[in-house]
Amino acid sequence: MKRALSALAATVAGVAFLAGYKATPANGVGQGGATPSPSAAAASADPAAGSAAAPTASAAPAATSLPAAAAGGPSRSVTGQVIDTQFGEVQVKVTLSGKRITDVQALQLPFDRARSAYISQVAGPMLRSEVLQAQSANIDIISGATYTSMAYGQSLQSALGTNN
Repeated sequence: MKRALSALAATVAGVAFLAGYKATPANGVGQGGATPSPSAAAASADPAAGSAAAPTASAAPAATSLPAAAAGGPSRSVTGQVIDTQFGEVQVKVTLSGKRITDVQALQLPFDRARSAYISQVAGPMLRSEVLQAQSANIDIISGATYTSMAYGQSLQSALGTNN
């Protein structure tokens, strides 16, 4: 009888936990400061952290104002600084048309380890989408790719800042 009550209590606690759980959007990009995992596999850890749990979110890089160029001006590309992380280097190139970011390309993302390459492959397009939507370096951190996300934002910020 005691086992039955224990099992019932555990089941009720589990159901209560699941009822409070918020599902992530299908595209993996969340609203606000925290961004859910791009996939269950990528959320387990940053590429070489060696730990089973990675931070789920971090503060996004500070917002950077876009250059005060005329709207609809000529298209130009600016390359950001190479940002070194413990998993590899990150560098982006941003294409601007006036004040609008029209494209951003990752020139370098961590790839030395299989896990790093996988996370870069998943996080790269998500970070690009974040930049195009935000139109600034103030982007959400991708869970499971925290270091890459932060370095991506820093490289982008350096590109935008050098284009005053």
